[in-house]
Amino acid sequence: MLSLISTLGGLLLSFLPKLLDYFQTKSDQKHELALAKEQTLRDLQMAQAGFAAQARIEEIQTEQVSIQAHAQMQNAALDHDKKIMERASSWAVNYTATVRPTVTYILILELVAINVFLAYYLWTRPGIVTNFADLMTYIDMIFSEDEMAMLGGIIGFWFGSRSIGQK
Repeated sequence: MLSLISTLGGLLLSFLPKLLDYFQTKSDQKHELALAKEQTLRDLQMAQAGFAAQARIEEIQTEQVSIQAHAQMQNAALDHDKKIMERASSWAVNYTATVRPTVTYILILELVAINVFLAYYLWTRPGIVTNFADLMTYIDMIFSEDEMAMLGGIIGFWFGSRSIGQK
């Protein structure tokens, strides 16, 4: 009986390295599979990031081309104006230089005068504004969307081109 148990034990012990190798291989394969999944996910993320980065680079290049084209057109227009002004009389040159600022001053003064008049009108007639809703209605009249759009256009015209020129 002892010989049978020892033979059986020896037989089982002879399979023990193979059994350990099986579990080790299974563990290695599981680890390799996890690494392969991680590598694939990282490759996909890198590819997406690479394509996104490439798209962003192309977008930046397109913007640069657009800015350069705009600058070239502006320079061409300025050169054209310089050639015309060289042949023009001095009063025409001075008048041309004052047109845009004069129009801006007139529009701003008009907006200020209208707002001051409306505010004075409401101030001198206290019965007109009886609650907050009335006040908001008149404030919307004084500072209307159209008025703010004109003011925004003026500010954008005079100061917006400066930031574009500095880029």
